[in-house]
Amino acid sequence: MTFRFSFDAIKFLAILLAGWAGFLHQPFAGETAHAQTTPFYQGKTIRIIVGFTAGSLYDQYARIFAQHMPKHIPGNPEMIVQDMPGAGSLIAANYVYGAAKPDGLTLGMVGNGVYLDQLLGNKEVRYDVRKFVWIGSVDQRDFVLYMKADTPWKSVEDFFTVTEAPRCGATGSVDPTSIVVNAMQEALGTKVKIVRGYPGGPEIDLAIEKGEVHCRATGISAHFAREPFLTWHGKGFDRHIIQTGAKRDSRMADTPTIYELMDKKKTPDISRGVARVLLASGTVGRPMLATPGMPADRVGILREAYLKALKEPELVAEAKKKRMDMDFLSGEELERLMREVSNQPRDVVERVKRLTE
Repeated sequence: MTFRFSFDAIKFLAILLAGWAGFLHQPFAGETAHAQTTPFYQGKTIRIIVGFTAGSLYDQYARIFAQHMPKHIPGNPEMIVQDMPGAGSLIAANYVYGAAKPDGLTLGMVGNGVYLDQLLGNKEVRYDVRKFVWIGSVDQRDFVLYMKADTPWKSVEDFFTVTEAPRCGATGSVDPTSIVVNAMQEALGTKVKIVRGYPGGPEIDLAIEKGEVHCRATGISAHFAREPFLTWHGKGFDRHIIQTGAKRDSRMADTPTIYELMDKKKTPDISRGVARVLLASGTVGRPMLATPGMPADRVGILREAYLKALKEPELVAEAKKKRMDMDFLSGEELERLMREVSNQPRDVVERVKRLTE
């Protein structure tokens, strides 16, 4: 028996067979869905590089986020904290900016004065704050300069006429101590010596207890939230000299603000501008950032996870128990703030530079 196919029939049969072969090579529906929806972060580890020592408040905040953020990241990755102290967190900032891969697996928590190092032209800066990926920030705060109570300086007025300047401990050129002391010097004309190079706040507080230095500045929220301050306050160990808020904190009703003193001293406008630039670090808070060049979808994932973690009842309860302030800025808000503080008139920048030389 002889079979004969027309050309059209052969063509139709070829198309049918090709389609059937394509169907056979397709993976099962479940396999396709898995391949397309496997989250990038699944099975991976995110590091938070902290620019200060273990036990510092930056380290404590980082560990809270490491515990709670992964729950809100698709793939539920592991998140660990790595402390990289030095130069007021400059080493950590340089590392996250230039050494870490821009894959969203390396985050940083650095000092709130990170923008000042760049603004002042610090030769050790290897980053541009306008290019960092800003995830968010907690602990927007005002500062307090505190001093060991048995020193000769009883109030800020004694800082104007001293024959021997008190020594205040600092981690670097843009930590809270340096910021507050420089703002006081520019706006009020006080005389204070800054002793830099301590790896973190706990080490400065130990130096105060030993009499190695006399004073230090830190956030008001931290000062009333943890040791050694809680014990110090009970023993009358320290004295509050000046605070940087627009109004007096209720816990330090007898401590003057720098703004009250600027009004009293009739501080010129340019010096007030310098003080505002310096003290903007309080608004920066304790920021979390990431390497420039990250894929946009991962930026969105991390920013969303940061904000969702802050609203977790467990995190809120833990922060309350530890007396940690959770006032926050979003990544977008922090990004705008960094652009603003990086764009200052030349005369203001030059005055700030002279203060930190």
